[in-house]
Amino acid sequence: MKCGWVFQHDNDPKHTARATKEWLRKKHFKVLEGPSQSPDLNPIENLWRELKVCVAQQQYNAVWIIFFILGLGTLLPWNFFMTATMYFTNRLKDPAVEGSAILTANTTVVEGDTRSILESKFNNVMTLCAMVPLLIFTCLNSFIHQRIPQNWRIAGCLSVILVVFLLTAVLVKVDMGPLPFFSLTIIKIICINSFGAVLQGSLFGLAAMLPASYTTPIMSGQGLAGTFAAFSMICALASGSALQDSAFGYFITACVVIFLAILSYLIILHLYLCNANNKRGCEESYRLLRCVTDSPAEKRPVVSLTEEEAKPTISVFAIFKQIWVMALSVCFVFTITIGTFPAVTVDVRSTMADGGAWDTYFIPVSCFLLFNVMDWAGRSLTAVCMWPGKNSVILPVMVGLRVVFVPLFMLCNVQPRNNLPVLFAHDAWYIVFIILFSFSNGYLASLCMCFGPKKVAQREAETAGTIMAFFLSLGLALGAALSFVFRIII
Repeated sequence: MKCGWVFQHDNDPKHTARATKEWLRKKHFKVLEGPSQSPDLNPIENLWRELKVCVAQQQYNAVWIIFFILGLGTLLPWNFFMTATMYFTNRLKDPAVEGSAILTANTTVVEGDTRSILESKFNNVMTLCAMVPLLIFTCLNSFIHQRIPQNWRIAGCLSVILVVFLLTAVLVKVDMGPLPFFSLTIIKIICINSFGAVLQGSLFGLAAMLPASYTTPIMSGQGLAGTFAAFSMICALASGSALQDSAFGYFITACVVIFLAILSYLIILHLYLCNANNKRGCEESYRLLRCVTDSPAEKRPVVSLTEEEAKPTISVFAIFKQIWVMALSVCFVFTITIGTFPAVTVDVRSTMADGGAWDTYFIPVSCFLLFNVMDWAGRSLTAVCMWPGKNSVILPVMVGLRVVFVPLFMLCNVQPRNNLPVLFAHDAWYIVFIILFSFSNGYLASLCMCFGPKKVAQREAETAGTIMAFFLSLGLALGAALSFVFRIII
C-alpha cells in the first residue's frame, strides 16, 4: 500500500495481542490509535450491514421473479387448453359432414347444426372435467402437504405437466378418430388439473409462510398465463398457417415455459444450498429456503419462535374459523367468474363485424386477451395497493356485488339464445363489462389470497394457505357447474 494509508481496527483482544502488534510493525503499517474502553469507532460493522441489506434485497427480487414464473407455470397449461378450443373442436368434427376444405388458423367456420355431439359439448365438458379434479386434488393436498416434501410436490407436478404437454404436441401430428381423440384429450385435461391443483396448493402454502408481498407474484404470474395464452392464439390466427402447424407451435411454446418454471424452482433449491449454513441472512429468506428442502433439521437455518408460535398445533377447523370470510370470498369470486367465463362470454357475437376480419378476432381479442390483460392488471395492483384492509367489511361487500355481471353478460348478444332478450347488443357494452369483470376478479381474488393466511399465527400460515387454495378451487368447480345452468337460462 502506498504511503498515506492508515490502518484502523478496534481494541478487540485479537487486535491488541503482542503478535499482532509486532506483525503490523514489521510490515510498516501505520495504525490509528484507539482510546481504550471507548465505543467502537470502526465503520466496518455498519458497512457489513449495508452489504447484507443489499444482498437481501437482491435475493428478495430474485425470489419474487421466481414466484412469478412459478405462478405463470401453474395456470399456463389450463389456459393453453382453454384457448385452443378451435383446434380441439376441429379435430372432433364428424368426418361425414366436415367437407373437403383445408382449414387454416384464420378461417371462420360456420358450424350451425352440422356440429357433432362431441364438438358442441366439448367446452362445457372440458371445463367440468378440469374443475372437479382441481377441487378434489386441492383438498387432497391439504392432507399430504405435511407428508410429502415441498420440493417433491412442486418439481414433480411441473415435470408431469411438461410430459403431458409434450404428448399433446406430438399427438397434433397423429391422425385419430373423434371419439378416441376426445377421450384422450379429457384424460390429459384431468391429469393436468389434478397435478396443477397440488402445484397451486403447494405454492400458496409456501408463500403463506412469508410476508403477503410474496403471494402477489404468484397471482400476477397466473394472470399473465392467460394473457400469454391468448396472445399466442391471436398470433396463430394471424399467421394464416395450417391449423395443425399452428397448434404444434402453440403447444411447444407451452412446453418451453413450463421447462423454465422447473428451472426457476431449481434455483430456489440452489439458494437454499448456498445459504443453509449462513446464520447472518434475513429471516424471510430462511423461512423460504427452509420450506423447500427436505434436509435434516440440524442443517436448516435457525429461526426463533415466539411464545405464540410454540403452542401445539390446532385443528384445521379452528384455522378456518379465523379465515372463513376470506375463504368464502375467494370462492364466490371464482364461482361468478367461471360461471360466465368462458361458457357464456365465448358465445357473444359481434354486431359490428359484418363478416369482416373483426368477426374472426372478436372473441380472441375482446374475450380472451382483454379478460386476461385486465385480470393480470388487477392481480398486479395488489403489489402497490391493498385496499380495503383484511378486516374491512367493504371487501366482502365488493365481492358480493360481482353477481351483477351474470345478468349483464346474459343480456349481451349471446348466440344461440332461446329465452332472454338482447339488451346490450353493441360490442362496446360487452367490452366494458369484460374490463370491469376481469379487473375486479384479479384484484379481489388476489386481496383475499394475500389476506387469508395473515389472519392466523405464523406456524398456521401454510395450512391456512392450503385452505385458501381449496376454496379457490371450490369456487372454480361451482362456477363450472353453474355455467351449464347459466347457458340453459339464455
